[in-house]
Amino acid sequence: MRDSMCFACSPKNPIGLHLKFAMEDEICRAVFKGSENHQGWDGFVHGGLLATMLDEAMAQWLWRKQIRAMTAEMNVRFSFPVAIGQEVVVEARCEKIHRRLYELSAQIVLPDGRRAARATAKFLTVS
Repeated sequence: MRDSMCFACSPKNPIGLHLKFAMEDEICRAVFKGSENHQGWDGFVHGGLLATMLDEAMAQWLWRKQIRAMTAEMNVRFSFPVAIGQEVVVEARCEKIHRRLYELSAQIVLPDGRRAARATAKFLTVS
């Protein structure tokens, strides 16, 4: 992959999130534990970074299927805060395909199983 400085997934990006995704049963997953460098409100992961993780999980699902697509639209809903130092799972799945448009969903799951945030997005294939 030429995008070796991806903010979300590259191990080479010194300020990145360093997410490591794996595909299992059509679900793309990664684990994340935020540090104080990732906070918005004192003690909590910044909501923009949570949205970034949701977007990246969906993009990774497509990339692992060798589908070149970019986010065309994304809606995010936040339900619970993610504390700094709390390990969460971000996961994505494909919901629907219509020609060049892929509809995916993603969620961030807290250790107790509650959903901290969720997203739906449309991705458009690129040549």
